[in-house]
Amino acid sequence: MTRKQRKELLRIALGLALFAAGWCVPGAWLGGWAARAVFAAAYALAGWDVLWASCRNILRGEVFDENFLMAVASLGAMALGDFAEGAAVMLFYQVGEWFQAYAVGRTRGSIAALMDIRPDFATVLRAGQPLRLDPEAVRVGETLLVRPGERVPLDGTILKGESTLDTAALTGESLPRPVRPGDQAPSGCINLSGLLEIRVDRHYGDSTVARILRLVEEAAERKARTEAFITRFARVYTPFVCGAALLLALLPPLLLGGAWGDWVYRALTFLVISCPCALVISVPLSFFGGIGAASRRGVLLKGSNALETLAHVRAVVFDKTGTLTQGAFAVTQTLPAPGFGRDALLDLAAHAESASTHPLAKAVAAAAPGPVDPAAVTDLREHAGRGVSATVKGRAVLAGNAALLHDNAIPAPTLGDLPGTAILLAVDGAYAGAILLQDRPKPDAKAAIDALRRAGVRQTVMLTGDNAPAARAVAQTLGLDAWHAGLLPADKVAHVERLLAETRAADPKARLAFVGDGINDAPVLARADLGVAMGALGSDAAIEAADAVIMDDRPAKLADAIAIARGTLAIAWQNIVFAIGVKAAILLLGALGLANLWMAVFADVGVAFLAILNAIRALALPRR
Repeated sequence: MTRKQRKELLRIALGLALFAAGWCVPGAWLGGWAARAVFAAAYALAGWDVLWASCRNILRGEVFDENFLMAVASLGAMALGDFAEGAAVMLFYQVGEWFQAYAVGRTRGSIAALMDIRPDFATVLRAGQPLRLDPEAVRVGETLLVRPGERVPLDGTILKGESTLDTAALTGESLPRPVRPGDQAPSGCINLSGLLEIRVDRHYGDSTVARILRLVEEAAERKARTEAFITRFARVYTPFVCGAALLLALLPPLLLGGAWGDWVYRALTFLVISCPCALVISVPLSFFGGIGAASRRGVLLKGSNALETLAHVRAVVFDKTGTLTQGAFAVTQTLPAPGFGRDALLDLAAHAESASTHPLAKAVAAAAPGPVDPAAVTDLREHAGRGVSATVKGRAVLAGNAALLHDNAIPAPTLGDLPGTAILLAVDGAYAGAILLQDRPKPDAKAAIDALRRAGVRQTVMLTGDNAPAARAVAQTLGLDAWHAGLLPADKVAHVERLLAETRAADPKARLAFVGDGINDAPVLARADLGVAMGALGSDAAIEAADAVIMDDRPAKLADAIAIARGTLAIAWQNIVFAIGVKAAILLLGALGLANLWMAVFADVGVAFLAILNAIRALALPRR
């Protein structure tokens, strides 16, 4: 509980004490004015801020809000001589407002705790001495010293030391990640064990933690259609009920000859019941809770509009490399020509590719039978889009695709429709064989597709720039509904345009999500109904273009996020139907004179309180 909330609670408690004291004052004292004075004091203590806010808003032209409704109803009751009822209206309204503020504070505090990843300081080694600085003052290339228990302040590469990192605040994963020299250390993680020296790779403003904090700040500013509807509804609804209350007070006495005091009382009761605070507070709180639940599971949503769109996703389109697959190639097969063995083929290829940083070259080096000797490689040349040529241990070696061999007038056999990517080798002008490499699906990719189907996703499609055999192998392994290979970024956008039209034709409310992680995915992420970027350490362009970010590289998190989104939307509509239904019934009773101000206050505060408790459930939504 905050200091402000404690002060408000004390003020309400004192007001209730005065209210109770008013009932103890004998009614005959000073002709009843003694008790009225005590009730008026309780009213003033509890409601001065409501009266002030109402007057201030009227001067600003913002007349019809809950402050106006409560001020008119309570002052009207006192003008009719019922000071106790007027004080009760204000006191119980303030009790309801306090519980609302407390609930909102608890929800915001929960999300703030989840996202409390902003580093307080960075320890930099300058001239061999540790110096504590603000993270924004650290330059790229400097060396950080991160002790056990400290938070990694900026993105970097580990230079020295081994440890485990707690990435829960970033990814939602509780299992620590082991790291050693050469590994990446994202900002926001907590160093759990060993002392680490980390080279800074990015300024603080471009770091993982800064990007996440920006996403969270932006999320609060983006309203969903349901949430915006409630705001618009309240703007029209409040002046409407004020007008209806005025007519209820004037028309029956004028037309039917009823008692003025009776109908004014009914109008005041009508005003109290009509207060829309249950809707105005509980629906945004539901969305805020859903965003918090998703962030707890490692999925950042850029606002409640993204959450609402996610709830209606019925088609999911995936990029392949780095999204459904690991983006790390491995040698799956060797096809040596007569006169060459497997080990000899891999050894020559590893030496020829030794200067390349391409993922295929790294995979070949990992599969080689022994270490690469740089002294054994001379005359190394790279042929853009084709491969490399080199002299390895005195032998002329070509390693690349069929076009490279064709350029050197070396005939190569047709390998057929093999899955994966092939590196063809020629040695001393003759074809020597082929090495087949393949990108492996992520461990949870198949489970992700299955979970999406259980969640009601009707179509799963993969779009990739890779070749058809490799795409077919991944699609068949994962059980995707369709796949398209050999695509450029513009081709992906065209396919998504077509799939969007097909999805809407089948169901106008259905939405399409695209999941990707690369720079070339940015256009299609922006075009989809919902763009989902994979990984906090993915492409900046992809993350900026996306509506949601899965903080780790696990596609199964998407099904979790869909379940949370649908649960949140259900809670929001439960609150809408419940609040409007109860208020409509009691408004009718108030208009007929069957509900008094006491019932109206209890109904208003009770409905708001129950709706808020229901909204808080969004924070603890299950995964599936």
